[in-house]
Amino acid sequence: MSRSPLIEAGTSQTGNLLQFLAWLSERPRSYADTMEAWKTSCPRLSAWEDATSNGLVDTAHGPASAGSIIVLTDKGRALLDAYKGA
Repeated sequence: MSRSPLIEAGTSQTGNLLQFLAWLSERPRSYADTMEAWKTSCPRLSAWEDATSNGLVDTAHGPASAGSIIVLTDKGRALLDAYKGA
């Protein structure tokens, strides 16, 4: 599988985005946990913004106590798998 043109290989943004996707792939995370861990106002560290704008993650309904959860989309999992296999 060829790498996605969504992110340029070898940039710090690539590493941050892939780290974010790998973190989410471990298990669904609450929106609050995701924002606490990944939200930033720094344009150089835009993993959350890049993932949402490119359809790599989605918000789903979690248990009532958890509220919304953030999960990888099929597109996000495919991108992560492509880089893991490279």
